[in-house]
Amino acid sequence: QVQLVESGGGLVQAGGSLRLSCAASGRTFSNVAMGWFRQPPGKEREFVAGISWSGGNTFYRDSVKGRFTISRDNAKSPVYLQMNSLKPEDTAVYFCAGAAVPGYSWKVPLSRTEYDYWGLGTQVTVSS
Repeated sequence: QVQLVESGGGLVQAGGSLRLSCAASGRTFSNVAMGWFRQPPGKEREFVAGISWSGGNTFYRDSVKGRFTISRDNAKSPVYLQMNSLKPEDTAVYFCAGAAVPGYSWKVPLSRTEYDYWGLGTQVTVSS
């Protein structure tokens, strides 16, 4: 059984930084693109950033471009989300997700429905 476990969330002041990690167990993660989603209070879950299983392609929502960086060393390593210049509107529960994309080393799924595996989430709170 596949398990994704997020860590690194917490409380930070506006302008500060956090680094989220997502560790996977239960299978090798070749042919699996990874993504970060977030769910602000009272809102729908939204895509934040994604990375292809090869690591060579990334995609970000507009509001985090230039501030957040998603990375992975290889298909077996944890996936990270470095978040800098945090704003109060970044406050949310952040979820790690994996999407099986066999044969598509460059693909970065953007829709939550394309993701097959999910973590339980980690809270990020940015105070003003």
